[in-house]
Amino acid sequence: MDEPSLFGMPAAKGRWLLVLCGMLINLCLGSIYAWSVFVAPLTAHFTESLGREVTATEVLMPFSVFLLVFAVTMPLAGRLIESLGPAKTAALGGVLTGLGWIFASFAGSVEALYLGYGVVGGVGVGIAYGVPVAVSTRWFPDRRGLAVGLTVLGFGFSAVVTANLAGLLIEAVGVMATFRVFGLAFLLLLVILALPLSFPPGQGLAATGVAACEFDRGRMLRTRAFYGLWGCYFIGCLAGLMAISIARPVGTEVAGIEPALATALVGFFAVFNGGGRPLFGAFTDRFTPRAAAMLSFFLIGAASLAMWWYPVPATYVVAFALLWGCLGGWLALAPAATAQFFGTCDYPRCYGVVFLAYGAGALAGPQFAGLVRTTTGGYLGVFPVVAVLALVGLVTAFALLRPPSEAPG
Repeated sequence: MDEPSLFGMPAAKGRWLLVLCGMLINLCLGSIYAWSVFVAPLTAHFTESLGREVTATEVLMPFSVFLLVFAVTMPLAGRLIESLGPAKTAALGGVLTGLGWIFASFAGSVEALYLGYGVVGGVGVGIAYGVPVAVSTRWFPDRRGLAVGLTVLGFGFSAVVTANLAGLLIEAVGVMATFRVFGLAFLLLLVILALPLSFPPGQGLAATGVAACEFDRGRMLRTRAFYGLWGCYFIGCLAGLMAISIARPVGTEVAGIEPALATALVGFFAVFNGGGRPLFGAFTDRFTPRAAAMLSFFLIGAASLAMWWYPVPATYVVAFALLWGCLGGWLALAPAATAQFFGTCDYPRCYGVVFLAYGAGALAGPQFAGLVRTTTGGYLGVFPVVAVLALVGLVTAFALLRPPSEAPG
């Protein structure tokens, strides 16, 4: 049988353009990480233009609603990919993502933001996010970790691009018009970028010893490897999303950095969040998911202990770069491990369940940091607990992150 072609090229070359499409799709979807840019302008808009007093906490809530809906939708999107195919599913998610931003531009209350941006936009991203990842895992049985890492690279780097664009647009046309511009742009771009997405015919490119179809979702849930992967993913996301949520205040309150520099460093950390994805993906390919996970937890533990023992500016910069980088690493490591351990036959539904660990970490990490701040008056107490969790993750990875021994059937 002749090798399939993509974009008029042999599939071995053309498949990299699918990775590029996925990277650009994720660049649009990852704009959620720029939400902090909207908080102050939205608070001012509701207070000054609509005469309604709102708090920064209320305006932050759409961010949490979005992440929760995003994570919960991911497992449900697997069946859509099976029935509609990757192109139509990604296009549907793109339309809903754009509509979420457009609905937000007409919001007359924070509750309308929760529904329009948080729910509609969150569902859209939850549907679209898994498609490029599933496509990369099918087309790259030989370099799966690297391909997935590059595909999700855009999500991590998105804040660097979209935050700056949002800031300029808010200054030029106002916050609500910025939502509308972003929504229209995302709707158009995501639909266009979705069109080339496809799965390889048959079993895809020549496999490298990894079965193309092994475990369905039900059988995956009966393995120790799944619970080990889910637990490790949760700890990695808890530490990383906690670091994202408190990066600026820890810089100013704990490390004593000037506010302007602390704000600028958030963009610097985002580079590590993006770069950690292909780096950990390639490490997973070269070694094993188990080795990559253990390296991640070693770095998370070392960074947390360093911040606890010696919270000076230099330590802060290095520690948070590592924490953000390890979060990015898990967003490549976990999907690659899911495909390696459980195959690609039922991959969208399998990884959808694994991805719930991200949603749990998104809720637990920032809430845990807030609890420590409220009860102790500062954020320093976060770090010894995260170090202990990293040790738990290290032991869990060593004991459970192995390919399932059960034969599928």
